[in-house]
Amino acid sequence: MLSHLCAATPALYILWITMAQIAGQEDREKTTALKDLLSRIDLDELMKKDEPPFTFPKTLEEFEYAFNEYGQLRHIKTGELFVFNAREDLHRWNQKRYEALGEIITQYVYELLEKKCNMTKAILPVDATEDEPTSFIYLSPDALTNPSKLLVLIQGSGVVRAGQWARRLIINQDLDSGTQIPFITRAMEEGYGVMVLNPNENYLEVEKPAMSSPLPSATETSDEPAEKRERKDDKEGKKKREFYEKYRNPQKETETEQIPIRENGSSEEHVLYVWDHFVSKAAAKNIFIMAHSYGGLSFVELMNQREMQVKNRVCAVALTDSAHNIWLQETSKGTQDWMQQHCCNWVSSPEPLDTPLDPMLPDCPQVSAGTERHELTSWVSFNTIFRFFSEVLEAKEDEEAEETSNAVTTRSSSLKNKHQDL
Repeated sequence: MLSHLCAATPALYILWITMAQIAGQEDREKTTALKDLLSRIDLDELMKKDEPPFTFPKTLEEFEYAFNEYGQLRHIKTGELFVFNAREDLHRWNQKRYEALGEIITQYVYELLEKKCNMTKAILPVDATEDEPTSFIYLSPDALTNPSKLLVLIQGSGVVRAGQWARRLIINQDLDSGTQIPFITRAMEEGYGVMVLNPNENYLEVEKPAMSSPLPSATETSDEPAEKRERKDDKEGKKKREFYEKYRNPQKETETEQIPIRENGSSEEHVLYVWDHFVSKAAAKNIFIMAHSYGGLSFVELMNQREMQVKNRVCAVALTDSAHNIWLQETSKGTQDWMQQHCCNWVSSPEPLDTPLDPMLPDCPQVSAGTERHELTSWVSFNTIFRFFSEVLEAKEDEEAEETSNAVTTRSSSLKNKHQDL
């Protein structure tokens, strides 16, 4: 019995080894098959999402947001702040939603200008025909007739329109910090007429008509080598692929073209046009200008174009984090000297409000706006800007009174001497 068992042991061992080899081969085959299956799955494609359509509410109520008694935008149901990332990993869709809300905010601010501030639109160009694109500014009832004071507000560049300093502040903070309304109401209370400019409304955007691509003209083919055109087409195609590669079904945006508004096609053109057709024709003896960011650059360009007019009419200019550059804009020595005497620039800085700062260029005095946030410089400087205007006007009136007194004294002395001679 034992001898038979010993004789069978090698056979059993060989059988066990064989079975183990077969099992290992099956595992390897399964592993290979799994690897092959995984290699056929595009993980990047698997991670993509279907991008929702760019269809958004048309009113604040449909967005389920409203401004509360403090001018803060809050969700009607939850009372929470506006949430940018309404859908995770859909940044482009979230951005489009934010922009849609921004357009509603723009119309909301227009309503406040008209209803709360009693301002009216003035269409630009003033001689616009029915079929051409137009822009507009806002005027207080006495903007052109106030004999004493006029305040002109010029915003920075970007998506903001008339009455706004910063859309981000309106949505995330409140109306006071993000709009020009506190400046308008304060100015009216202090006896100013007010003009609210609209330097970013420069064109009418219309949908491009669908058309087949035209064949290249002879001049195009001769001016640009075929290889260069191919590289350009490849580059543009790559940009489009990268733009849409995040989604399985990306929403294609409507192609548009821009029709410029005559004589208002840029911020600089707009400021110059409004000066020529409105500000220069206003009755106010004392004109004050407040300009934020790129608005400061547009003001300096106005000085380059209408230097003597500005010097004769403008009493003081308050700039907030102005983007102007007297060297790049090639301002005259006379303009620089005038700015030193009549302008002040409140710039973003960690220093306390109104702390004098060393200007990098010899144009106008700089002081701290009391904040390091560019978009907040106008709001944080609000009270000190009006104090600056009042001090400048008081000094001017004192100087005029002294000149009048001296003139009267001189005339009286002259008459007295003449009487004695007689």
